Amino acid sequence: MNDGDALDLRGLKCPLPVLRLRRHLRGTASGARIRIETTDPLAVIDIPHFCREDGHQLISSEPVDGGHAFVIVKA
Repeated sequence: MNDGDALDLRGLKCPLPVLRLRRHLRGTASGARIRIETTDPLAVIDIPHFCREDGHQLISSEPVDGGHAFVIVKA
C-alpha cells in the first residue's frame, strides 16, 4: 500500500499537529493519501475529530514506537 505524502508531526504538542495538518492539506489535491506520525498523546482524539469535522477519511490509526501513526484521505 502506498501511503502517499508523509507528514512528520513528532515532537509537536496540541494543537500544533492539527494546525500543521490543516495547513499541509490546503496545498494537497482531493483524494490524496497522507501518513501522519505524531508523539502528542492527544492526537488520538484530535486527528480523528479533525477528520470528522472537515470530511476527511481516516483510513488507519495505529500506535508506533514513541507515538501514533494515521493515514487519511483528503476530502
